[in-house]
Order: sequence, then C-alpha cells, then structure tokens
Amino acid sequence: MKTLYGLWIVSLGTCLCGVAVAQKGGAAAPARAVSGSPTAAVTVPAAVVAAAVAAVDKLGSEVTRGHYAMAIERMNPLWKLRLANQTPGGMAEVLKQIEATSKRMTQQGVSIISSVHQGAPRAFEVGPSTKVEVVKGEPIEMEIFTKWLVLVPTLTKYRLLLPGDPRPVVIEKLGFQVAVSDKAQNDWTFIDGTGLTLNTLRRLYLTLPRDLELPPIEERKAAQSR
Repeated sequence: MKTLYGLWIVSLGTCLCGVAVAQKGGAAAPARAVSGSPTAAVTVPAAVVAAAVAAVDKLGSEVTRGHYAMAIERMNPLWKLRLANQTPGGMAEVLKQIEATSKRMTQQGVSIISSVHQGAPRAFEVGPSTKVEVVKGEPIEMEIFTKWLVLVPTLTKYRLLLPGDPRPVVIEKLGFQVAVSDKAQNDWTFIDGTGLTLNTLRRLYLTLPRDLELPPIEERKAAQSR
C-alpha cells in the first residue's frame, strides 16, 4: 500500500491553517501580564466544529473532481513553509511533483471516488497571544487564543487497477485533516494527517496537549473488493 500512501500525500496531503495573527503593537503604558499560560479549550462552539467539518468535506469534494490545486491553495501556511523548506527547489518543486503525480494517477487508472468526514471531530484553541483590557481603570494584559484547530477524521475511497486483475479494486482509507482558522474568520486551511506525528504538529501548535492521540490512519479493501 505504499504507493497509495504516496499518492495521497501528494494529492490531498496539504493542510489548511488560519492566517497568522499579529502580536500586540507597542503600547503607551506597560500592561500587567496575567500569570500562567493558556490551555486547550474545554468547549468549542458547535458552529465552529460544524464549519471545520464542512470545509474538510468541500476540500475532499474538490480533490475528488481532480482539482488538486485546491489542496495547495488551502494548505496551512505553516505547513506549506515547512514543506518548502524541506524540499530541494522549494514550493516550485512541490507543485511540479503534484502535477506529475496527478498525471501518473490518471495513467495508472487510479481515481479518488470520494473523500468525506467520518467519526467525531475534536477541537482545540491554539495560537496563544495577548490583548489589553481595562479592568477597574487599569490596563491588564490578558493571555488569549487566536485560532481554532479541529481534528476531522475522514474516509477516502480510491478505485485502481492492479496488474493481472481485470476488475478495479476499491480501497478505503481512514485518515484525518487538521483544520485551522483564525477565530475572527471562517477561513480554514488544512494539514493532511498522512505521515503526521504529534511531535510535528505540536512544533507548529505548542499548546496542544502532550498526550493528544491523533486519529488512526488505515487502508483496507472495500467490502465489494474482497
């Protein structure tokens, strides 16, 4: 199944994240910082989770129709920077590889049938920052979160032809998308879960729980293909 994993990484394996939030500018008077550091949200509004899930389904629909450029357009900017830095030739080379893989998928008879959310999403607050509020006439520097991060489990179905088998085989892949948006916007960007580790994700979003369990990644033949 290594070929399938590779195809998925290139085609849909680029994830969305919110626009970076500016840090506070210089203030006239120093604000008193509140001690402690922010922690992950206990309750995230249901509307936020629903918006993230809808955005993941929209991305899956676009890629199913062969619009692989959407995966790049909606890629998490932090992830995109990391990918460009780790690829000789930067993003230009990444785009070239995606185009080549798209053509190779078509030539080899590989097609994505569907990609939709499946399972319960989990949501967190990330992007710690500060803002100044006036409390009893005194400016107080408050620690806040600026972004939502939602782990959305997905089910993707591929159809492919195997050597020596005249009938197409349908492969189901359980995976997930990391959807991120600025709290002030409903503008989601993504990181595909293929090959993603918790340590890597926490390097981008340090306030995520250390014991967080990412959704499983699994491939299997669909029932009708067994």
